Amino acid sequence: MIAIALMAACTMKVQAQNIKVPKAYMFGFVASFNDSTVYFTNIQQVDSAWVSKKKNFLAGRNLYSNQLREYFAQQRNMPNRTCVVVANVDRKKLEKKFIKMKNKYLVKSKKPYDVRNISENEFKFEVVDMSPLE
Repeated sequence: MIAIALMAACTMKVQAQNIKVPKAYMFGFVASFNDSTVYFTNIQQVDSAWVSKKKNFLAGRNLYSNQLREYFAQQRNMPNRTCVVVANVDRKKLEKKFIKMKNKYLVKSKKPYDVRNISENEFKFEVVDMSPLE
């Protein structure tokens, strides 16, 4: 019995606890391997976002990138894009990441990229509820 209990305890999936923060900031990046056009959303504030308790890492990142992927597939007729969301609870830290990432495509790249911006009027992230189901 003890061995079974130990095995069950060892195989249980450990989940990070998520906490709700008043606001978080994020931007999206979209690229395709088929062309040299990349897209950046503006930095957006998302109210009542969820982050992991220990690392302040955005919970549900895949759901936010799916929002961006769906926007490109439905509104721009550009399916199969690689979409990444970068987030932080500290806007200044996120701004540094945003500038660094954008400069990789504008300044430091050997290959010329067509860098385009997506305004909040075109696309806005919607809050993802990551509260635990009870």
